[in-house]
Amino acid sequence: MEPIQVLRGVVVLIHLIGFATLFGAWVVEAFGKRGVTSLMNWGLLIAAVAGIALAAPWGITWDLNYVKLGVKLVILVVIGALIGIGAARQRKSGSVPPALFWSIGVLTLANAGIAVLWR
Repeated sequence: MEPIQVLRGVVVLIHLIGFATLFGAWVVEAFGKRGVTSLMNWGLLIAAVAGIALAAPWGITWDLNYVKLGVKLVILVVIGALIGIGAARQRKSGSVPPALFWSIGVLTLANAGIAVLWR
């Protein structure tokens, strides 16, 4: 295996760790107070940075699906906005509106589903 492929594999692993952190923090909150945590922000940031790095065509022999990557990026930005809005509402009122909270989890899971199922 070439070193560039190993590096790409490491970046994929980091991307998965970011997703797991974001979704895991959300699941924990789903069974708790249903709030937004800083761990969700960290997971989002890790997944975003690694995902953007993976959107570059380095270390691969196939063509990237830029429509798929664009859809995933839009969903990522929406998740970030929802986390930001949820954090602001949580500071102001002490809670996150249920629709906003559940949207974060559904969109996070949808983004993972798109990554796996859209070929």
